[in-house]
Order: sequence, then C-alpha cells, then structure tokens
Amino acid sequence: MSKHERWSALLELLAAEGRLEVEEAATTLEVSAATIRRDLDELAEQQMLVRTRGGAIAHGVSYELPLRYKSSRHASEKQRIAAAAADLVADGDVVGLNGGTTTTEVARALALRASAGGGAGGGAGPVLTVVTNALNIAGELAVRPQIKLVVTGGVARPQTYELVGPLTMGVLNEVVLDVVILGVDGVDPELGVMAHQEDEASVSRLLTERSHRVIVVTDSSKMGKRAFARICGLDRIDVVVTDSAIPAEAAGRLTDAGIKVITV
Repeated sequence: MSKHERWSALLELLAAEGRLEVEEAATTLEVSAATIRRDLDELAEQQMLVRTRGGAIAHGVSYELPLRYKSSRHASEKQRIAAAAADLVADGDVVGLNGGTTTTEVARALALRASAGGGAGGGAGPVLTVVTNALNIAGELAVRPQIKLVVTGGVARPQTYELVGPLTMGVLNEVVLDVVILGVDGVDPELGVMAHQEDEASVSRLLTERSHRVIVVTDSSKMGKRAFARICGLDRIDVVVTDSAIPAEAAGRLTDAGIKVITV
C-alpha cells in the first residue's frame, strides 16, 4: 500500500469515526504502528487532523475530506449519477455547478456530450454555458470549445477548490441560470439540503435562487444526514438523482415533497 493510499484510508477512517488509535489503524491497514505514527504526524503538519496521545482526532467540528481524497469514494455510483443528471440538461442551457466530486463527474459527462455533439449547431457556438465556482471544474472545461465557461471570482478553499466570498456572490447576482446541479453533504427530510461549510452553502443557496430548475446529485450515503450549514429546503428542489441503494422511506419522503427521484 502506497503512502497516498494509506493517507486516503486513514482520512476516510477519521471521517467515519471522528478519532483514530494508532494500534487499531495499524491492524486495519496491516502496517506497523511506526508507519501509522509517521503518517499521522505528516497529516497533522498539513492540518488535516489533530494528533493526540496514541492517535488523532478530526480537525475541526465539521470534518470533511479534501476533495483529492474523496474522489475514489462511491466512484462508480457518482459516475452513473452524473450521466443521468447530464441527460436532464438540454443543448443551449446555462448550467450552474457547485464544487464536489459528484458535480465534477457531471462536468465531465457534460463535456463528453458536448464534444460528441461537435457543437450541435455546426460550429455556430457553444453547446452549453457552464457557470461554476469550482476551480477544478473550470480547469477541466476551459479547454472545451463547445462549452462557454463562466468562472466566479472569490477566495479559494483548498479542501474543495471552491471559490467563496463577496466576489463570488457578486458575479452570481449578475447571471440567470436554466438549471443548477448541486452536490451536497446532507439531505434531511425536514431541513432540506446542507453543506459542511457555511460559505460554500451561501454560494450554493444563491445558485438555487438564480436558477429555474434545481437538481441535487448525491449518493445514497448522504440521505438522512445533516451537515452544519443549510442550503435550501426541499421545496426548492425539483429533482434528486441518486443511486439505487437509497432507502425506500427516504425516496418516499422526497417524492411526497414534490421532488422527482431518479435512481441509477
């Protein structure tokens, strides 16, 4: 197991449990306790966890994995979800995308479709317009001539590559979207959809306000989960695209709220 794989595994364990013990982690990953101690020390230097006597705890109250360590989680589900969400977008639409691993997959699916269409209008113009506050999504779409890319300004958050703050909000206040596709950290039947960070939630909330349709893309592990900052209520959401492991009760509550649920 490489160092990167160990770090990813340790951070996932930490995200699930909130704390780690060196001996337990060493047994789980089948490496020496000395290796785990070194890994935890290096991760602490990067402020990705807090070292304790004999282990580590999550860094901060509302812990989230950096995007680069989340990309492999539920990867196949996210790709299927992304493909289904991309099918809901029509040529010529102005599409908003917030940051996250699932919306990154949506961006890739949209890019592939736009490229396959060859411009759809005989080279007359872009197939789609994408508005995003995610630097990694912008980096992937900037080289796609079939997509007109609009990137918000703002201050970059290193964990998620999202731009946030007043500069971001200023740009979004000047645009109108046909559809926004949101990645979220939690879906609660009473509170709605949520994110770990309040500044990212504010951007996502404004994206929903500027859009005609709101599509939430999330794997079923987020169902019934709560996060720190509320984005919007279920009444603002038109479609939820998720995987087939969603509990029947959760799907029923979304449907009762007037939301179309698509499972893949």
